[in-house]
Amino acid sequence: MKSRLIINIFSFSLLVIGSTSCNKYLELKPQDGLIRQEFWQTKEQVQAAVFGCYASLLASPTGNKPLSETLFLWGELRADMLAPGIAITSDENDVINVNTLATNTVTNWAGVYQVINYCNTVIDFAPGVLAYDNTFTKNQLNQYLAEVKALRAMMYFTLVKSFRDVPLKLKSTSSDQDLLLLPKTSGDTVLQQVLSDLKFADSNAVFTYGNTITDKGRVNKFTVKALLADVYLWMDKYAECDDACNFIINSRKYGLVFGSNTTVFDNVYYKGNSAEGIFEFQFDQQRLNSFYSMLSTTKPRFLASTNVMDQVFTIDFQDSKNFDIRGQGESVRTSDNAIWKYIGVDYNTARTIDASYAHWFAYRIADIYLMKAEALNQMGGRGLEALSYITFIRDRANALDATDLKPDPGDRNAMTDFILAERAREFAFEGKRWYDILRNAKRNNYERLDILLNMVSKTVPANKQISAINKYKDPAHNSHYFPIYLYELQSDPNLIQNPFYQ
Repeated sequence: MKSRLIINIFSFSLLVIGSTSCNKYLELKPQDGLIRQEFWQTKEQVQAAVFGCYASLLASPTGNKPLSETLFLWGELRADMLAPGIAITSDENDVINVNTLATNTVTNWAGVYQVINYCNTVIDFAPGVLAYDNTFTKNQLNQYLAEVKALRAMMYFTLVKSFRDVPLKLKSTSSDQDLLLLPKTSGDTVLQQVLSDLKFADSNAVFTYGNTITDKGRVNKFTVKALLADVYLWMDKYAECDDACNFIINSRKYGLVFGSNTTVFDNVYYKGNSAEGIFEFQFDQQRLNSFYSMLSTTKPRFLASTNVMDQVFTIDFQDSKNFDIRGQGESVRTSDNAIWKYIGVDYNTARTIDASYAHWFAYRIADIYLMKAEALNQMGGRGLEALSYITFIRDRANALDATDLKPDPGDRNAMTDFILAERAREFAFEGKRWYDILRNAKRNNYERLDILLNMVSKTVPANKQISAINKYKDPAHNSHYFPIYLYELQSDPNLIQNPFYQ
């Protein structure tokens, strides 16, 4: 599905699935009197609604942050690779400094629930089309449902990682009368629903749509397996994670892009939809992202922390031509610490605002290799095999010897540190860093809380470090998750605030 196809039907699809107003998750009103019952008649209308779900990944029709921006903020602000830029907001700076309150707009989850509501609408109403369109088959229906259930699972997985306990909304909001004020559901229960959705998707998703752009931008079997691997890893189900990774690796459908830093940057980040991409948000000239305004070199909200080049990638001061290609000129423009992979054309040239259409990467094949390595390490006795995948990633990137920790393959903690450091290099600024840190810190009842506490020393100003460390030492670990945004608490009396923020 090309992005232009999504966008062409975006307004129509969202008009339909929001054809009556509601006060909480969706505030769209019909412009032409079209009502829901008149829409769900043909398979083409089902397809339009499904494409509307994809369109909602790219931009919000109701004024919320674009989803990719939310994913960037949630995955990076609390971690250790960002530095404040001149245009950073006070709310964003508060998150960096571990001073997040319920009034902080960064914690607004409305855009994520908006995508969920679009998916719920398809799930609720698409099956009824079978009674109206005799050319619409149950197999086609299940393929569409596989796509939207996988998208819904992705959204709920993100919410659980960010908030832990969240409202589980499985029915669409079709009118004010249908709006249910829901309490929070435990994160464990939400994850069971995520697995249920993904297992349905796994059984019904297609392997291919027949062309590269569609296969990278629309959920297929391999997207589902990548999501399953990620969820299983979060849930400490290592054998299941390994199986899902193996399915993708053994398909030989994806591979790392080899070559110079120019070649890799051009194919993976500037053009997008490379051999590495499994699922990418398909921005293009018709639907731009917000990264130019976030990261532009004139008034950026965020820069790369000085630690990124000095400590994450390191620098060979003896040989300027020897560098990790993921750092200099890919993740960071070293002359000014600009975050480069979303705003660069090449090392010397920045995108213009009308060319701000770098893709957002949900999953690349490198993620599969490193998730497999992490699962193998935790399974025990397979450290050497895990190390082989890390080495493969490092060799492609020309990782510097200074970052080779040379861990004993039998030392689980040393291997954990090595994998976590390699993930920082491979996925710099791709919205994964905080979740990687939290996943590894919380394992085995927070056996590695030190990972989280050590991170604070790299990010929080010295005069605020003691406070931040004490917050992260919260015995119930509630501080590791966002508060519920105040507006949501005021709108839904059944919601109870995360205890740490009460």
